[in-house]
Amino acid sequence: MWKFKPRAASLSMLTLVAVTNLAGVSAAEGEVSEEALARGREIAFDIMTGNCLACHMMAGGEMPGNIGPPLIAMKARYPERAKLRAQIADSRISNPKTIMPPFGAHGVLTDEELDMVTDFVHSL
Repeated sequence: MWKFKPRAASLSMLTLVAVTNLAGVSAAEGEVSEEALARGREIAFDIMTGNCLACHMMAGGEMPGNIGPPLIAMKARYPERAKLRAQIADSRISNPKTIMPPFGAHGVLTDEELDMVTDFVHSL
């Protein structure tokens, strides 16, 4: 079984993110509806579409893979939602040797689906 062992700095960042989220600090970002987050989660967990769990550990997922990094503290890791979306759409741009599928460039996900998955992943 894969175990994530965060470093001390990561734990501090996770604590900061958790406290910030509990305080409801997200005025700079638009609110995302619960329905949109649920749909994004559905796409991300579906083995025929996003299939994020094949490679990533994330909250609520069963039997995650360990090829990619765990999807935690995503707002801290990607403060700019657009950069996260670009990473999901075509990670080859930032890392030409990536093994992550280019979900947008290969048409695996539509623009609308990319937005919903991005919103969901950004909420983790």
